[in-house]
Amino acid sequence: MENDLNFEVFLFFSSEKIILSVNRKTDFKIIFKNEFFFENNSTQLNFNKLDSFLNDNIFKIEKILGNFVEKINIIIETPDFFNLQISMKKHNHNENINSNIILYLIKSAMHQCEKTVHNKRIIHILIDNYLIDNVHFTELPLNQKCKNFSLDISFICLPNELIKDIEKTLKKFQISINQILSASYIDKYVSDTDINFFEMTSKIIDGHNKNEVKLVNKISKNKGFFEKFFNLFS
Repeated sequence: MENDLNFEVFLFFSSEKIILSVNRKTDFKIIFKNEFFFENNSTQLNFNKLDSFLNDNIFKIEKILGNFVEKINIIIETPDFFNLQISMKKHNHNENINSNIILYLIKSAMHQCEKTVHNKRIIHILIDNYLIDNVHFTELPLNQKCKNFSLDISFICLPNELIKDIEKTLKKFQISINQILSASYIDKYVSDTDINFFEMTSKIIDGHNKNEVKLVNKISKNKGFFEKFFNLFS
C-alpha cells in the first residue's frame, strides 16, 4: 500500500492525447502509466473521452496503490490559455528593496490583471524581469538601494468554464485538483537528456522556478506570505 504522501498523480490533457502517470515521490519511479492518442485533428479538449479514460484507469491505480486517489496535478495543453504582461513601477527614493515592496507591486499587478481579464483564473504568475535604476536583473536582488524599481510580470490564465469542466469530470471519481499547470510553460524547462516531463512538473510545483509567484491559501497562519509560498527569496 502506498501512502498518499509517497506518490504523485499527474494527468496530461490535450486535444491530441491524454496521459495518466503515477510516480513515487522518493525516486520518481513510475508506479502506473497509461495514455490515449486521439485520431482526429480537433483542437478542442474532449471531456467525454477524458471521462471514459479516467473510468478505465482510476480503479486500476487505486488497486495498485491500495489507496484512493484524492488529488491530481492537471497539465493542460490548449490554445485557450491567455497570457497577459504587466509592468509595475515604484519610486523607491533611494531605499532598500524589500519583500513588502515586491508584495505591493505583485498585488497591484494581480488587481490590474483581474480587472482586465474576465471569466479567467490565474494559473501562473511569472516575474520576467527586475529593472533597478535602468539595470536589468533576472533574479531578485534584495536589500539593494535604488531610486526607481519595476517588475515585468506575466500572468498565464485559463477560462473558468474550462476549469469547471475539469472539476466536474474529476468529481465523478471523488478526485479534486491539486494544481493546474500549463504544458507550454513546463516544456520550457524540459530537456530530453536530463529529466522527463512529469518529473519536471513536480519540480515546478515544488518551486523550481524561483521567479514564479505561488498563489496561497489565505487561511495559512504559520508562515508569512513570502516566506512560505514565494520562491523568490530562497
